[in-house]
Amino acid sequence: MEHGNETFVSGFILQGIFNQAGHDGLIFSVLLFMYLLSLLGNLLIVLLIRCNAHLLRTPMYFFLSYLSLADVGLASSIVPITLCNLVSRDKILSYGGCLSQMYFLLAFGNSDNFLLAIMAYDRYLAICRPLHYAALMNIKRCLLMVSGCWLLAFLHSLMYTLMLSRLSFCASREIRHFFCDVNPLIGLSCSDTTPIKMVVMTEGVLDILGPCTLIVVSYGHIFLTVMKIPSSSGKLKAFSTCGSHLAVVILFYGTLIWVYLLPASENKTMASLMYTVVTPMLNPFIYSLRNNEMKGALRRLFGRMRISHNNWK
Repeated sequence: MEHGNETFVSGFILQGIFNQAGHDGLIFSVLLFMYLLSLLGNLLIVLLIRCNAHLLRTPMYFFLSYLSLADVGLASSIVPITLCNLVSRDKILSYGGCLSQMYFLLAFGNSDNFLLAIMAYDRYLAICRPLHYAALMNIKRCLLMVSGCWLLAFLHSLMYTLMLSRLSFCASREIRHFFCDVNPLIGLSCSDTTPIKMVVMTEGVLDILGPCTLIVVSYGHIFLTVMKIPSSSGKLKAFSTCGSHLAVVILFYGTLIWVYLLPASENKTMASLMYTVVTPMLNPFIYSLRNNEMKGALRRLFGRMRISHNNWK
């Protein structure tokens, strides 16, 4: 335990992205650009939905606004510390800072996870049970579902953080990753990690596969229902309402499964970058560029800004 206490003082050394000296400036510039783009895009989505009452009352956009907030939190839990490490010599993150980063990473990542599942269920009700949709997806139920998502996500994160805080880290302090995550920290511990490994293998797997299964089942029902629509234009319209969400789901879960459910995979840096940085950056573009209502809301916002600017002049 004396060696374990040493970690409290000196913290952990993050290996960094790609671990290639001489490219830190380029990586810093690209990462900063992607992060700022992610913040701008997701906060703009939230602003558009909040400023347009008819969008806010629609469950799909209501959930989308919270998904965008979760994406902002997910990227912000990783990128700022990574940027600091790129310009720092020691690349050391304190013990408390490491656990805090892991906590918010898991919390916002799981919020994304659960919200994507709820959005798939929402699309299922809208297409497969349209007559009952308004009653089943009222604003009270939507608020309850979103609150449940955030509560479960933060409790899940708290459980892992408390379990990891009880471990001793008396071996190498170098984390072979660019952020603090569950598996790299378990690998550094000299304590008995059997209990937390069992939790990762059971609860952790269910945490990813549960929402993923709900999404697959929902889209299975959606596909069968849409195929029964006689007109091709009706089929196209039904599928178009799911296209953006399905693209985000494939991108998010593809990389998430690669990182957490395929332990034999060697290089997970690219996959980790995809779900922590690239996916939050792309989500606003996927939803806005394929959605006429979002485009209309954006035009109205720019129109108001132009009028306000002209009046001020």
